[in-house]
Amino acid sequence: MEWYLALILLLGTVCITMFLGLPVAFAFFAANVLGTALFINGDIGLVLMPLEFHNAIKYTLAPIALFLLMGEILLQTGVAFKAISAIDRLIARVPGRLAVVAIVGGTVFSSLSGSTIANTAILGSVLLPDMAKRGYQPEIAMGPIMAVGGIAMLVPPSALAVLLASLAEQSVAQLLVAGIVPGVLMAVLFFSYVVGRCAINPKLAPAYEIETDQFDEPVTVALWLGGTERLSWAYTGHYRRAANRILPGLLYILPLLIIFIVVVGSIFFKLASPTDAAALGCLAALVVCYFFRLFKSTVRISGIAGADFNWRAIAKALMETAKINIMILFIIAGSLVFSQALSNSGATDGLLQYLATMNLTPLTVVIMMMLVLLFLGAFMDQVSMLLLTLPFFLLSSQSLQATFNIDVIWLMVLMLITMEISLLTPPFGLLLYVMKGVAPFKVTLGQVVAAALPFILIELVVLTLLIFVPELATWLPRQLE
Repeated sequence: MEWYLALILLLGTVCITMFLGLPVAFAFFAANVLGTALFINGDIGLVLMPLEFHNAIKYTLAPIALFLLMGEILLQTGVAFKAISAIDRLIARVPGRLAVVAIVGGTVFSSLSGSTIANTAILGSVLLPDMAKRGYQPEIAMGPIMAVGGIAMLVPPSALAVLLASLAEQSVAQLLVAGIVPGVLMAVLFFSYVVGRCAINPKLAPAYEIETDQFDEPVTVALWLGGTERLSWAYTGHYRRAANRILPGLLYILPLLIIFIVVVGSIFFKLASPTDAAALGCLAALVVCYFFRLFKSTVRISGIAGADFNWRAIAKALMETAKINIMILFIIAGSLVFSQALSNSGATDGLLQYLATMNLTPLTVVIMMMLVLLFLGAFMDQVSMLLLTLPFFLLSSQSLQATFNIDVIWLMVLMLITMEISLLTPPFGLLLYVMKGVAPFKVTLGQVVAAALPFILIELVVLTLLIFVPELATWLPRQLE
């Protein structure tokens, strides 16, 4: 069979079965059965499929489960939600502060959950009603919530980045570090756009005085031991406003920063492998949450609630992590066997040889890859896009590197950004319809697209900068070598 017919047959099987509503893992399994029977020695190939599934699950995938567990611990104990409330107090006078809170909170949630779609649904349900009550216009309320996934997929800990590097057999540590500079750049541009636009046109995000009343209340910090109040400090006068803003930040934001430093710092300074760093992150999350439990019983601050750390929350975190991780492992196993079927059919080599005969420049090859991802984002989530394109983009990275001199770490950063942009691109971007569905006010698809468009342009600017200035993504990882 010609390579292009094999390519159409196998890719078509995956796309059609997913379009019919079959889960991603089973869509790959269907293509695997067909591809194995046709291209890998028929019945013998089918018998060997379970062994191939077993070999697909590697130790390098362990950080995915550990990063998911770390995020679930912070979510189920309520620490992540309380951090968002603390950020809200800390930036009370910033124009469009709820939109800024959406950017920061969305970055936290989507980096912890690993799913931008779930992140948009959750934050849209939680933050949009309050924004609507405060008079925020839909264009400044919805856009930040949809856009933050672009930051979360770059800044560690990113489960999708770990998955991408593991499957591509590249350095997980280098890819995690490579996303820091582009992620920070994107965050700065998002913040600048939101604050600048709300400062120019305050009607987009009207200032309100209701929340500022809380800053005028006296703040009492009491030390309790043995069920008895031992010491007490009261902040009144000029100090009460600062205490009401700063204390929640110190209590809830600083511990999350410590977790980030533990994970990224241990990788960057070569104190731990990515797997060990993810395990340290889980331990740090447990210590932080247990600290809140002790803090709640020994130190009481008026107006600031403690986190709900208990064994039920930890058990729920373990259960949710197991559910998500099992789903991911099924998809990974199906995808890798799928890539082997593509390779044995000659489709992968045929496509690469065809591209080589076209005498394409490296820039043209990269742009073609990004366009494919932008197209797939209209009807697939990030994991599905990644696993469907991986056999062509990365599993043959040695051929790509030899033929087009493409830096694989740089290419993977571009892929992460493009996959996020693709979920926002009209007219079929999945996040557009998720936002339209969860919005608590009547909104048209055109309004949703208008809200997303400025952030799409910002992400495209960052993507363009990375294409023409690869050092933005490659300089920091080189420091690990």
